[in-house]
Amino acid sequence: MNDDFAQNLRSLVGYYKSVAEVCRRIGINRSQFNKYLSGTSRPSRHVLQKICDFFGVEEFEIYLPHAQFVPIIKVRSPGSDQAGGGRPYVRFVDELLRHSRPELSRYAGYYFEYYYSMAHPGLILRSLLHLSYDNGLASYERIEHLGRAERGERAVRCKYRGLAFYLSDRIFLVDYEALTGNEMTQTILFPSYKNRVTRLSGLKLGLSSGSHREPLCARTVLDALGARINLRMALRGCGLFEETASAIDDDIRDSIVNTVGPGAYHFLAAPQ
Repeated sequence: MNDDFAQNLRSLVGYYKSVAEVCRRIGINRSQFNKYLSGTSRPSRHVLQKICDFFGVEEFEIYLPHAQFVPIIKVRSPGSDQAGGGRPYVRFVDELLRHSRPELSRYAGYYFEYYYSMAHPGLILRSLLHLSYDNGLASYERIEHLGRAERGERAVRCKYRGLAFYLSDRIFLVDYEALTGNEMTQTILFPSYKNRVTRLSGLKLGLSSGSHREPLCARTVLDALGARINLRMALRGCGLFEETASAIDDDIRDSIVNTVGPGAYHFLAAPQ
């Protein structure tokens, strides 16, 4: 078994005080992690993504020949004091995490997100969002299929990755388009005051498609699917829908209509 991965992983861990600290912060079993360090086992795709996200490296980078990998991490210096000084945004994120409320953990799970597409005006976009909560860090991935779901059209796929924060009774989502790196979006949601999280509503800020790339704002609704789902079936349900499509519930359709009443000076979210 090629041991570049194990060597690279040991180099990354070397920037931290101990293996135990790394395992605690990633949220991974230490005995299993030791197998990765020794080269006797490889992580699953899900665990690999958590490891790479923690150390700030890409999945393909961690499998590079060790001689190529070392110069990369020397520049980034993950986990070191120098890294924090050279990358002040790390401190900013840590500051937000200290203020973010731990109740965000109850929102972990899968959601269908609905809003009027910014790239295809007049059509409703249903995407799949997965929110994870590990050791005080809430991260999420959102997948969009820009094709007519009911027509079975071949869809353009977009993948967004981001962080979530619960600040002063509002939930903030900030992400970037991971496949192209050319867009960020921000969503602000009302929390749920029910015993069981069902739907969350708020506003999303993003960009239109095309050369103009106008900033746009749209009402959005997240419909909870649960902690465990049939992922393949859920992804098949993603896509673009006509306004009158039977697949869209009437109350969701009503909640995402983008209208501004007479005398209004701001575009407001519609609370559920």
